[in-house]
Amino acid sequence: MIVERPKNHYDVVIVGGGMVGSSFALALASMMGGRDLSVLIVEASPLQSSTSELENFDARSTALSYGSSLILEQAGLWQGIEKFAAPIKKIHVSDKGRFGSAQLDCKDYGIDALGYVVENQNIGKALAQALAQSESIDHLGSATVSDASPKALGMSLQVHFAEGNHQEVSADLTVLADGGRSPLCSKLGIAIAKKDYGQHGLIANIAFATPHSDQAFERFTETGPLAILPLRTISGENRASLVWTVLEAQVPELMAMNESQLIDVLQQRFGDRLGSITRIGKMAHYPLALNQASEQVRPGLVLLGNVAHTLHPVAGQGLNLALRDVQALVNTLSTAREAGEGLGSMKTLQAYAQLQSEDQRTTIAATDSLVRLFSSNQLSKVFLRKFGLISLEMVPSMKRLFAFQAMGLTKH
Repeated sequence: MIVERPKNHYDVVIVGGGMVGSSFALALASMMGGRDLSVLIVEASPLQSSTSELENFDARSTALSYGSSLILEQAGLWQGIEKFAAPIKKIHVSDKGRFGSAQLDCKDYGIDALGYVVENQNIGKALAQALAQSESIDHLGSATVSDASPKALGMSLQVHFAEGNHQEVSADLTVLADGGRSPLCSKLGIAIAKKDYGQHGLIANIAFATPHSDQAFERFTETGPLAILPLRTISGENRASLVWTVLEAQVPELMAMNESQLIDVLQQRFGDRLGSITRIGKMAHYPLALNQASEQVRPGLVLLGNVAHTLHPVAGQGLNLALRDVQALVNTLSTAREAGEGLGSMKTLQAYAQLQSEDQRTTIAATDSLVRLFSSNQLSKVFLRKFGLISLEMVPSMKRLFAFQAMGLTKH
């Protein structure tokens, strides 16, 4: 429910009400059921439980793995999102200008889709409606947490309101989910290790002459991976989401191009698998780096989402890894509650960190390796790419492992 002023104490306070913070709150409330639990979300933006129904060609989107859809379904959220989702039934992986490709098909694994692509506004709408209806989650919009300090049990938070006044709120557990530029991290002395890839991600929606038939494409080019992800058709246009990795030095030239010039360059990079590119929408770009927090847990504190780890988009694992973190943390807190352990105790939070450490380590390592392997024209790496793509088609066990990682499933 929306609140104007919070209570003085909560079991859990979540700083940041984006996709990760809201999903965690709702998943936690769903798991805890009727057990007495007080939860507060503090978010700088007001909660918008209703958004415009107008469809927008340029609406930004997110790729959710099959595993993420299961996590959201368990939290009672998937039904409100699925109707807006474009399924990914096949994934085609190739290396530009070189022999060798691989294809994954959901039919081979007995599921309806390997993943889904959903406009962010529709995910946000489903989460906002669920939060507005929740009786166990307080949502405080137009507010920020300006400071945090540890107590004997939990943390003390300074909540800053838009009109300028403050209120102290204590929490047994504080969850930082306020993004990769979290101001509280530096105040708490949590260092962020950053590995700059010297690349930018260009994102835009595009339209093709030929329907995508629920197929996604991962095309490796001389500047890095180029992903084409299926979107819902709007006004008869065969839309797709573009995530195009380029060198940092190429950004000014590409951003200065008109639509016709961009279409020519992109068509040459991607090829004609979906026929001619008929339209490119509004383009944006952002620097690509691997960011990892030096600590993800402290007594009374846990980091979730981009504040904990920000990945390269090459394998689309960023949000999907965060949702698996959410599920692991919710399961850990539920177990602790049943055992009478404190939600913010170090014993509880270390159990979460240990539970999710292998998934984080392997996902981050695999993503980083893909960036280095598929963003180089060195002959040794070209050979490894060619060998790897051929092996995916020839070795069933390797293909299955690759498919389960793409589906966001940790158990094969």
